[in-house]
Amino acid sequence: MERAEFFERGASIADRLTTTQAQPPWWLVVAAAVAALVLVGYTPIWRLTRNIVTIAHEGGHALVALLTGRKLNSIRLHSDTSGLTVSSGKPYGLGMILTTMAGYPAPPLLGLGFAALLGASRITLMLWTAIVLLAALLIKIRNVYGAITVLGLGAVVFVVSWFGTDTLQAGFAYLGAWFLLFAGARPVLELQRSRSRQQRARYHEVDSDADQLARLTRLPGLLWVFVFGAIAVGALSLGAWLLVSAIAEVCLPGAPSGSCFAAH
Repeated sequence: MERAEFFERGASIADRLTTTQAQPPWWLVVAAAVAALVLVGYTPIWRLTRNIVTIAHEGGHALVALLTGRKLNSIRLHSDTSGLTVSSGKPYGLGMILTTMAGYPAPPLLGLGFAALLGASRITLMLWTAIVLLAALLIKIRNVYGAITVLGLGAVVFVVSWFGTDTLQAGFAYLGAWFLLFAGARPVLELQRSRSRQQRARYHEVDSDADQLARLTRLPGLLWVFVFGAIAVGALSLGAWLLVSAIAEVCLPGAPSGSCFAAH
């Protein structure tokens, strides 16, 4: 790419960040949803794509740790799709509770945020929001596998945003939003299965996020699993409505007639 073309492309993206893009055809949104279901539901693929969920999960811990005044020390991502975020501060209290709680809700809530941007026709803004979040996370990554994973995902999003056609960008953006929305529930189910296995094996101390919250709050770990699941289902329901309503003739109850979405 020549220098002039590079600056022209950069200026075009900068302009698109502050403007809306055309909504994709309905079939592209549906195809993205089906593809996302496969990425989440088909276990051999899920073993790879779950790394994306881990990135969002650990990012949730990290963000809330900073927002609650804790010192964020490091983030590690492992090849078995587990992760670890280490922060310093009081090992009890509201800040620790919120930091521990933030992991499982982070992927579906991020998906909901992306769905809101796409529903508002902000496709480019959604893609570059993802790039900025990944770049911010990379600063605190402290292992090679984690750095390669975050850099690789960020590079893919960048290449699609910089070089992709409008259709490719829209399809990729909708795939990402659908994936995070669908992927919110499966880790919660896996969490409960893991807790059940460890409890049957009579582990001295189960160390999942739900059980850490149980020790911090004196509320049952199963209750926290239910909270995680409820957030995932709620985010999926609202996010799906935002993604679908933008390509269908859907009006909010009581909304003025001019505020209805037009079908494509």
